[in-house]
This record gives sequence, structure tokens and C-alpha cells, in this order.
Amino acid sequence: MRILIIEDDEFLRETLRKHLSASGYIVDATDDGESGSYTARTNNYDLIILDNLLPKKSGFQVSCDIRSEKIRTPILVLSVVDDSEEKVKFLENGSDDYMTKPFVFAELLARIRALSKRQYSIDEPVLTLDDLTLDTKSQTVIRGGKGVYLTRKEYLILECMAKRPGQVVTRSEILDGAWNNDIDPFSNTIEAHIRNLRKKIEKGSKRRYIQTVPGRGYKLDRNR
Repeated sequence: MRILIIEDDEFLRETLRKHLSASGYIVDATDDGESGSYTARTNNYDLIILDNLLPKKSGFQVSCDIRSEKIRTPILVLSVVDDSEEKVKFLENGSDDYMTKPFVFAELLARIRALSKRQYSIDEPVLTLDDLTLDTKSQTVIRGGKGVYLTRKEYLILECMAKRPGQVVTRSEILDGAWNNDIDPFSNTIEAHIRNLRKKIEKGSKRRYIQTVPGRGYKLDRNR
């Protein structure tokens, strides 16, 4: 999972970067609203942590910039302003959460995990990639007109990739989408499930659906 931090307080910014990186996230950071707005709109992120009071451009202006370009990346606002009207202003503008400073990192991490799961909710119940179809409501998979039995973990891994066809899904994102927090992030559990998943969805076909991207993760590829 890739996170952008837009925060002008150097100590807080670097503290967040350090702790989030240690938690398995890929973290970028900027220190003002102008560069933050540009970075958020020109790169793909899974979550944006946005300070309210920023130099050059306010947090609210940054959030307006992001939403005006139809970017749906979840935005978590951090602010010293504990005011209901301020919270409502951000939330009505499309921000997804609002935390007041100071805060406990454990709570921030819990909110990040909640938002990361929420972003994978989709309007379309059926995902299709060539002859592979996933029904997200019934959690069933069909390939070439025939049903494919998957375990729950295998299905969740496939769904994570099917929602972003052609894009790399990192190990951290797969862990967030298919496991709870008690799994060892350094185990080979994901690799074992990917092997089984490949065997099941590629059985009897020359088509290779899942591509390994060394050092980054996996992706569900088109016409491969």
C-alpha cells in the first residue's frame, strides 16, 4: 500500500514516515500544500494523509484540487483544529476521515487500515478479465464458462488483483485485503497461495493470468 503524507511539521512528517514504513507501507512525503497537491494528482496512491494548515496552499484547497480531478483516493485529514464545522467542511468536500492532533499512532494506523479496506469497495458487482469472471457478491469465479473452486484466501487475493487489472498489487496490499494482523509479513504464505491460485485458474489453458513483478508484487495481466 502506497501512502502520501502532506505535512509541514518535519518532526511529525518523519515520525509518520518511519512508523508507517516499519508497518510495511510505501511512503512518500511533501512539506507544503502546493507540492502536495501536485504529487497527489500526478501519482497513484492508496491513501493520502493531509495536514489542514499548510504553507503555500491549505489542506482544504489541496483536497479540492484532488477531488476536482475525480481522484477517489481516500484522504485522511490531520488538524489541530477540533471544530465540528471544520470537520464537516472537509467531509462534505470528499475527505474520508478527520483526526485531531495530537493523536496516538495506533489509532491512526487503525483508521488507515479501515480506509484501505473501504477503498476496495466497488459499484460493479462483476469483474471480468478476458474469459475470467468474478462475482464479488457471491464470491464465485468462472473461467472459460466453467466454475473454479477457490478457498476464501485464494478468492480474496484474486479479487484484490482483479479490481486493479494491469496494476501491480504489493504484498502489503494483499496482506491488508486477505489477512488480519496476526500474519507474519515475512512468511511465504502469500507465495504459496499464489501458486495454488495459478494452478486453479490456469488449469487447461496456455493463458497466464498472474504475473510476478520481482521486488514489487503481482498483477493480473491482460492477454498474456
